[in-house]
Amino acid sequence: MVGLKPSEVPPTTAVKFLGAGTAACVADLFTFPLDTAKVRLQIQGENLAAQRVQYRGVLGTILTMVRTEGLRSPYNGLVAGLHRQMSFASIRIGLYDSVKQFYTPTGADHASIAIRILAGCTTGAMAVTCAQPTDVVKVRFQASTRLGPESDRKYSGTMDAYRTIAKEEGIRGLWKGTLPNITRNAIVNCAEMVTYDIIKEKLLDSCLLTDNFPCHFVSAFGAGFCATVVASPVDVVKTRYMNSPPGQYRNPLHCMLKMVAQEGPTAFYKGFTPSFLRLGSWNVMMFVTYEQLQRALMKAQTLWESPF
Repeated sequence: MVGLKPSEVPPTTAVKFLGAGTAACVADLFTFPLDTAKVRLQIQGENLAAQRVQYRGVLGTILTMVRTEGLRSPYNGLVAGLHRQMSFASIRIGLYDSVKQFYTPTGADHASIAIRILAGCTTGAMAVTCAQPTDVVKVRFQASTRLGPESDRKYSGTMDAYRTIAKEEGIRGLWKGTLPNITRNAIVNCAEMVTYDIIKEKLLDSCLLTDNFPCHFVSAFGAGFCATVVASPVDVVKTRYMNSPPGQYRNPLHCMLKMVAQEGPTAFYKGFTPSFLRLGSWNVMMFVTYEQLQRALMKAQTLWESPF
């Protein structure tokens, strides 16, 4: 790396790990209300007898939540969401390049699509295994409503939610829905990382765009759209299963079959619009921030290591 400018020095694994988690948290701060709206729309229809509020569309859902539950309601579960991103995104995004290089045969110029998919599945599964409790708590907060003294809100805070779930449902309760979540995030990670990787590589190879904001924007937007289309059915099942009380569903497959029987196959794409708006905008903000953070961190590291 001698003689390279700071911006040209390849980022280390530690820089990618830290940068991915930080960039994901920044993206979450701006897009979290869309994620909360997606969860509310996905669980709508699950228990019609207990449901007191009807949601219509993304904006309508957010406005209804603000009107009935207060201004802070779209950010229910934000703390758990940030916990999730620092542990989850750091692994699935920050370690993607390292795992891809590990799987790539020695001497190969480029990783094949199969290698990239395998790397995406690997880091996605690793991330879920480590961060599942944070996702369970996030979904519980986002799905709960606060409508006065009869509210179904049962947790006083994020740490109380971890303790209560572990106490009432056992340690396994914190890892509830791990299988559908691994499936969902393997799909999402492949769609996001592989699509971003390939689009960016093609744009750079064709000299249509340089490695800057427009290139990152186009690549990230394409990644968000592909991820939403392929992952939405699994995402709906995952959300409902993780939010369900003990005994409502025997397993994720039972949850899926019951949902189709009661609401039809279109239930798989409930909340698609907020999912796309959220994943599209989240991907753009995350990847653009991630690329800039990597450069900034490598520049700082180079300056720190250079002699005075």
